[in-house]
Amino acid sequence: MTSGMVAVMSSSIATRPLFTAIMPNNNFNNNSSLTLTNTKCRTRRLSSICCEVALRSDSVDHDEDLKTNLDKVGCKIKVKRPLKVYHVPKLPEVELTPDMVGVVKQYVGFWKGKRISPNYPFKVEFFIDVPGRGSVKLFAHLREDEFDIV
Repeated sequence: MTSGMVAVMSSSIATRPLFTAIMPNNNFNNNSSLTLTNTKCRTRRLSSICCEVALRSDSVDHDEDLKTNLDKVGCKIKVKRPLKVYHVPKLPEVELTPDMVGVVKQYVGFWKGKRISPNYPFKVEFFIDVPGRGSVKLFAHLREDEFDIV
């Protein structure tokens, strides 16, 4: 290397080129090392995040629970206690009474191949006879302790 300063041009994420000056070390040791000094250097630091997600559960208990819950789909159920349902657009307030029978249509605790934890995991279909309108179909999400299998 020649004595003095040598400029090396390097590129980065920034649009402007960066200049790094390489200067010889002035130690008079046997080691001839170089020190790096930055001049007018504007850089952006990039942080990267590495996430590892377990796609499948190794636990046998979760698989057995999932299988038992999926087996309930298609079963007729009976409501245990009176429940109010507010989200039916055709009827403002619907009361599900203990004598009402419905059919479990879907278990929503397993979605797109992954386990999720919904508050009310069973989607149940009911038919209610409304005077002057006939039979109205509605869906309600229930917990496992809110119904009995008939």
